[in-house]
Amino acid sequence: MQLFTLSRGAGLEVQVTNYGGIIVAVKVPDKKGVVADVVLGFDTLEPYLGKHPHFGCITGRYANRIGGASFQIDGVQHEVTANSGKHHIHGGKEAFDKKVWKARVLEDEVAVELSYTSADGEEGFPGKLDCTVTYTVTPEQELKIEYRATTDKATVVNLTNHSYFNLAGEGSGDILGHELTIPAETFTATDDALIPTGEIVSLVDTALDFTTPHLIGERIGTNYKPLIQGKGYDHNYVLPGSGIKLAARAKDPKSGRVMEVHTSDPAVQLYTGNHLKGVKGKAGHVYEARHGFCLETQKYPDSPNKPQFPSAVVRPGEPYLHTTIFKFYAE
Repeated sequence: MQLFTLSRGAGLEVQVTNYGGIIVAVKVPDKKGVVADVVLGFDTLEPYLGKHPHFGCITGRYANRIGGASFQIDGVQHEVTANSGKHHIHGGKEAFDKKVWKARVLEDEVAVELSYTSADGEEGFPGKLDCTVTYTVTPEQELKIEYRATTDKATVVNLTNHSYFNLAGEGSGDILGHELTIPAETFTATDDALIPTGEIVSLVDTALDFTTPHLIGERIGTNYKPLIQGKGYDHNYVLPGSGIKLAARAKDPKSGRVMEVHTSDPAVQLYTGNHLKGVKGKAGHVYEARHGFCLETQKYPDSPNKPQFPSAVVRPGEPYLHTTIFKFYAE
């Protein structure tokens, strides 16, 4: 396994390992210039090799959930690994987060390219999928992640990164005081197993509404069915617009650190670490519920079973491309 440090000498520093494509550290200064690592994780490789809450990893071949762990393409039924009750989540039991990716440093950029070939039938998915994920620290002090894939057979693809952020610094406690904005007016409603029902529902003037800034903890305990189902925020927000657009803006008021997330994908999953419990992380810190939040840019969950959702099908000659940009600054 290898560890790569991406930095332009001032401001943002990112550490990535080719095991699972995991973002091990993201170090950024606050408004006083004090640098902190703002992603949850571990100090050594060993804990990443065991069971953990998908800290920082590439999530695929299909991130999030596929209802009933099955779907059809062109009338052919495909059964994938059921690893969340009777449903599929985050690529299966030995998914992309558990693979050693081939690494190549891009000399002309501050970047590392990771590649992996997923065999036809891996975790039940059809088609041999050749994937590359490139991490770049840009001159604008952004972390850009570009996901590319090609297949030799019709398949479904939904790749994302599963970093848990705490802009006050990992290990500093909960993220309930973070201010969050998400420019989405609708979300994909789910059943109690968090499988989309197929309905796209307005969230305006509900506890899911972040179209104007709200503290994450302000309404998280509201007696509102979607929040009860997710035990907090664990919802797919439908983003307006096309191309690369703003998906979310988070700010820690105390440190002044701000993170903007921009994506070419149609949605973002807000997850507030509701199921973290006693995870021993970096520097002896113990991560509990809501000590980190995820903003996973993605296709809609269960898109393979919902023809009314934007398609997640990738075919030969039609490459998959997904770009996400994390922009950090302080104010």
